[in-house]
Amino acid sequence: MSAATGTRRGGGSAPPRDRIGPNAITRLAEALVGHGGPALAAEVFGQAGLARHLRRPPDTMVPEDEACRLHAALRERLGAQAPALARAAGTATADYLLAHRIPRPVQALLRWLPAPLAARGLLAAMRGHAWTFAGSGRFEAAAGSGGRATLTIRGNPLCRGQLALAPACDYYAATFERLFRVLVHPDCRVAEVACEARGDTACRFEVTREAPPKIRA
Repeated sequence: MSAATGTRRGGGSAPPRDRIGPNAITRLAEALVGHGGPALAAEVFGQAGLARHLRRPPDTMVPEDEACRLHAALRERLGAQAPALARAAGTATADYLLAHRIPRPVQALLRWLPAPLAARGLLAAMRGHAWTFAGSGRFEAAAGSGGRATLTIRGNPLCRGQLALAPACDYYAATFERLFRVLVHPDCRVAEVACEARGDTACRFEVTREAPPKIRA
């Protein structure tokens, strides 16, 4: 379940620890263009010092500090609109993974399994490929009951050095939510309940199951 377009360098060599997959940049570019056109994308990327990535979108792992600068520029430039755009980019990232990175037989198996077993299978894949989205951060995942789970990133590269009053990692939350909805259960919801940008010790995401609405007699 790689967020990158490549594989680990050197086969069995250690993965890069200061880089993440390019989707954190390329999908945000798409969201910005869709929201405000090329001019808005150019403004945000220029503010982050990454105009070159608009001219030539990256297709290999990128330095995590570049992704951090871009997402910080998004929040600074667009304020209250930033979370929706980050979520759009996160959802698009998950769709990319489903289309290009997660094998179809694996997807079919996860969809067939009961939600608790599917969640455990998805979490195992996420742990194995955490280097593609958490970079030098440390990813942890614990399964709960009924397809529920807790996901944690310590040293989150996308909010490093940032200050916020509310959880700021909408990109990750949307990516995780889309994957859980498609592969585990459509009622899954993901909320960030702790964030390093807010002063918490880690960014923590809770995966819950939304109860179906009651039908009135």
